[in-house]
Formats: sequence, structure tokens, C-alpha cells
Amino acid sequence: MSLLLPRLESQWPRIGIMGGTFDPIHIGHLVTAEEAREHFNLESVIFVPAGLPSHKIEKKVTDPEHRYLMTFLAVTNNPYFSISRVEIDSLEPSYTVNTVRFFQKIYDYKVSIYFITGADAILDILTWKDYEELLEKCIFIAASRSGYSLEKLKDKVEPFYPSIFQKVHLMEIPAMAISSTFIRRRVREGKTIKYLTPEAVEQYIYKSELYQEEAEKSQ
Repeated sequence: MSLLLPRLESQWPRIGIMGGTFDPIHIGHLVTAEEAREHFNLESVIFVPAGLPSHKIEKKVTDPEHRYLMTFLAVTNNPYFSISRVEIDSLEPSYTVNTVRFFQKIYDYKVSIYFITGADAILDILTWKDYEELLEKCIFIAASRSGYSLEKLKDKVEPFYPSIFQKVHLMEIPAMAISSTFIRRRVREGKTIKYLTPEAVEQYIYKSELYQEEAEKSQ
């Protein structure tokens, strides 16, 4: 019979959280999550589709259940990936700080949380709800295309949060050139999206007739 000893803080598991609209999820999201898992030695990555994205309240977003199911189809064959309905099932706008609080509680506060997002989103972190608390609670992985730097972050955020570069790490991902906006436009124009998103997601999009008649909306 083995004895389970309590973990020291430095031994707590590293869990990645990847939030997003996922409208639809694509290869860029998956490559980013896998690279982050390997590079930062994460035990797993949890995908969290937004229910009502706080930054897109004025814009049309595909029904949450469609986005949840597409994300599920995309991550189900990776044993290190999982998906959570925490934001999908919430009746309130999705805020990153609330999601991080939720997972801290789930893991009894004995976890190191790495939040995976786009580097461009980090530039607006001062506008995020309770951003100071958020920066204290987790590490940010800022995914970007090759050649992007965080110099803008230094000018825009560092004066207000001097230790920002202890909390944000840049990770270059060539596949970040792919976007959900690009995929939606190709569907609308009748062009192929093969290899831009997993085959199961591609089939779901066509079977559910998503994005075929929609007006342009940003990712």
C-alpha cells in the first residue's frame, strides 16, 4: 500500500487553461496547446469555450453548444487535452478571472495555472476584469506567430505592472497565422478548409451548415 505524501508548492501540478471563443477551433489552437504543454511541462491542457464572451457582447457568436461540440471533437483524441463547460453553462459573461478562480477551487488551490492566450490579447490585459488578481494567480503563455515581440507590452503594461515579464512568457507558433475568421470566410466563399481544422470539426461545420450565410465577424 503506497502512502500519498502532500505536495510541496514547487511540486504542484502545472495545468494549462486555454480559453477562447473557438468559432471554430482550428489547427492553430491545437498546435499552440500541444507546444505549451511540452514546453512548460504541463500535466494537461483544459480547453474552455466561452459562453458569452465579455469582449464580444455586441457581436454575433455561434451558438455555444456548436462551439463546445466542435472543441470536443477536436481534442478528444489527445489524452492530455480535456474540455470544460464552466463558461458555457454560466449565465454571466465569461471573464478569465472567474474561470481561474473556478479551477483553483477545483484543485483545492494546489495547482499552478498557466493560461494560454494570444500575444495580441495580452496587450489589452489592463482592461481585463480584476487583472491584478489574475496576474497573481497564474502564469500567461502568450502565443504568437514567428517574429512577434513583447516590446509593446513593455511600453503599455510594464509602467502599471512592473513585474509583468515574470508572469508572461512569449511562445512562437507558426500555425498562429491561421484564424477562425479566415476559416469562416472560406466556408462562406465555398472554399476548402481541409487541414485548417481537424477533419471531425470540418465535417461538423458542413453537416450543421455553420458559417455559410453569416455576416463577417472578428475572431
